[in-house]
Amino acid sequence: MKPTGPERQSNINCIAMAIIVVLILASCTSKPKLIGPVVKTQSGLVQGVANENGTVIAFKGIPYAAPPVGGLRWKEPQPPLSWEGIRDAGEFCASCMQILRYSHLPGGPWTEEFMVLNEVSEDCLFLNIWTPAKKATDKLATLVYIHGGGFTEGSGAIDVYDGEELAKKGIIVITINYRMGVLGFLAHPELTAESPNNASGNYGILDQVAALRWISDNIAAFGGDPGRVTIAGQSAGAMSVRALIASPLAKGLFSGAITQSGSGYMGSGNATRLSDAEANGLKFAEAKRASSLAELRAMPAEDILAQAPDQRGIRFGTVVDNYCITGDYMSVFETGEQNDTPFMTGLNEGEVRYGGEITDEFYVLYPLSPDRDTLTGITIAAQERSRLNAFLWMEYRSKTSKTNGYIYYFTRAIPWPEYPQFGAFHTGEVPYVFNNLKMLDRPWTAVDSLVADRMSSYWVNFVNNGDPNGAGLLQWKLFNSNEKVVMELGEKMGMIPVAATEERYEFLRKQIVGN
Repeated sequence: MKPTGPERQSNINCIAMAIIVVLILASCTSKPKLIGPVVKTQSGLVQGVANENGTVIAFKGIPYAAPPVGGLRWKEPQPPLSWEGIRDAGEFCASCMQILRYSHLPGGPWTEEFMVLNEVSEDCLFLNIWTPAKKATDKLATLVYIHGGGFTEGSGAIDVYDGEELAKKGIIVITINYRMGVLGFLAHPELTAESPNNASGNYGILDQVAALRWISDNIAAFGGDPGRVTIAGQSAGAMSVRALIASPLAKGLFSGAITQSGSGYMGSGNATRLSDAEANGLKFAEAKRASSLAELRAMPAEDILAQAPDQRGIRFGTVVDNYCITGDYMSVFETGEQNDTPFMTGLNEGEVRYGGEITDEFYVLYPLSPDRDTLTGITIAAQERSRLNAFLWMEYRSKTSKTNGYIYYFTRAIPWPEYPQFGAFHTGEVPYVFNNLKMLDRPWTAVDSLVADRMSSYWVNFVNNGDPNGAGLLQWKLFNSNEKVVMELGEKMGMIPVAATEERYEFLRKQIVGN
């Protein structure tokens, strides 16, 4: 998006003055700066758009880093370029490079409201802000939401992440783009050699760190408090939050963290080492018939993303590079090196599968239903095992963390008569968290509206106070290893047991922990 010229700038300034909604620059008066359609960032002025009743102003497509193109492909994000005049921040800018799918139906529940619908580009390091602040001195807390998509797809511009409704509840909401797939996570010996930090991979996480630094430096101009920033995300976004919790580079950049479908005891000790990631990078270059890093950088991004026949099985994700990420999640917590902030985690009822053995003991603990349906017992075991997985991680975390922890279990299925089998599916909680039911054409009921209002309030309270509890809400108990419960969020709300009996708890715990 090119900066506007002098004539455009003059017109905008005239209009802004006419409607008397401008950023009042401090002069010789002591009046506080007003938050209006124009805000000054460190790179230049940006003009946002207010909603119909003027309660929230959205600033979209603000660059937080330089375009990672040409020689900056597979390099740490660089500071954003400055611009002259007023930058129009009324529309989303490009999402990061990915293969667009628009909709997963009928194979899955993710319709277009969950998908990227705008253009994609390597020039994509933008963030979007929704602020309800009236003046720069409001010092509101901020939620920074990191999108999911398996580190291969997604964007801060997706409909269900629209931040207006959450912002109406008194917080600033920010969504970000970050590099994904091979463009975001390629490790390669040549990349490691050219890096001043002797590291490669993790460019997508480094983008997220850069976004948090930008927010720390600029959010006060939008009425925010740089000392009250909560990071959150679902799926790959939750994995990103985990990486930021573990990363020394993110120290001091956030004050709270939420992982939705992304934190559990199982898998926390697994990590891809730099040498293994570099070997994958060499295989990828060979599949692309590129003999050097220079040849890879010269290839069009579309060719980089195109699947080569001998590229199958090569996946890209976070790397223990001893710079951005210094160890697997479990070992970082074992040594107490994590960024210790209040933490909330949970998962959805319909996204889990039972991964244990079906033994005689299993049938004793999970007897057949009256119609002799084995699957009923397996479903119940899967649900209890998933809750226990989150509980055991919180228990492990508590050994070195001194901050609050909260666990939820989301059970409300989006009403969808055509696809009842999807249930409370993976990512299905997001429209409720953002109070964004209006974004989906579904036969919503009063129950859904109530669930969305309460869930969004829990999230807003956590962002404000590091505690989801507040007036008019059922109590969400602080994690306590001696009290084996989690918070159910759905048509029914309240604390429920991790497992129905102590025998089931121990049976499943041994499966996960191994002793």
